[in-house]
Amino acid sequence: MSDVWLTSLITETPQQGFELAITLSRRGVKYTQPDPEVLHKLRPEYANSADALTAASQVIAVNFQTVAAANNYWRK
Repeated sequence: MSDVWLTSLITETPQQGFELAITLSRRGVKYTQPDPEVLHKLRPEYANSADALTAASQVIAVNFQTVAAANNYWRK
């Protein structure tokens, strides 16, 4: 993937930061498995797995920590 889509980790609000963390997580999956057919084929397996969903939440949480730190935890 050569498109430049992430120009900054700075967001105006924690909500936008959380949404960015989700985007970072989803983009990470797309970079790891760029074949959309394979992604769609695998989706039922992880969509119904408590362990896989918990792991996905952990990835989002780590990305949110990164975004929060970049935004100085939204303190002014």
